[in-house]
Amino acid sequence: MKEGLDRIRKRIADAAVRCGREPESVRLVAVSKTRGADLVARAIDAGAAILGENYIQEARDKFNALYDRPVQWHFIGHLQSNKAKYAVRMFDLIHSVDSLKLARALDKEARKNDKVQEILVQVNISREASKSGIEESGAVDLVTRISGLENIRVKGLMTMPPFFDAPEQARPFFRELARLRVRIADQAISGVSMDELSMGMTGDFEVAIDEGATLVRIGTAIFGPRQ
Repeated sequence: MKEGLDRIRKRIADAAVRCGREPESVRLVAVSKTRGADLVARAIDAGAAILGENYIQEARDKFNALYDRPVQWHFIGHLQSNKAKYAVRMFDLIHSVDSLKLARALDKEARKNDKVQEILVQVNISREASKSGIEESGAVDLVTRISGLENIRVKGLMTMPPFFDAPEQARPFFRELARLRVRIADQAISGVSMDELSMGMTGDFEVAIDEGATLVRIGTAIFGPRQ
């Protein structure tokens, strides 16, 4: 486990240096979906600082077992509004907010929990019907509307490009998200920061870093193939 994490960290650092960035500007989200609490505990012991989960019920079981461990929990999967109360209780950052309805549900639950919930807005840059996310044309308006919610803070954007065998084919999608980030930042929307770009997975994270990723979501290269 530690060898896998160290290998990925070195590749992240090397990719950052190649494009003139500080290695610390890119953080690793260890995607622990479908992995049991024992295996996740081993990853934490080996140095994983952020865990990425896709499913609320599965995450609840692990969170309850590992809540006292020094790690951040990020939600990276599709989130339904009726699961907002669980997400707010568990997650430091929610990557996948794609509607005002969901943002309002999270805001309501965060207010109940005396918490300011940090989120990313998920953008469907590729406009694939199978993927969640607001279309790029609606992203600025959505961010603006969410900015009015008292207990929500928009910290950046997330996307998932189409799957390609060749990582370079994902570059235009990463580049487009980075451009959108700049456009939103230029709006200087009150209460909104564009600090984070969550993009890049096991097969293409180095290209994503080259295009500005600050959070890369990696599972297989750390935990091995899913059983």
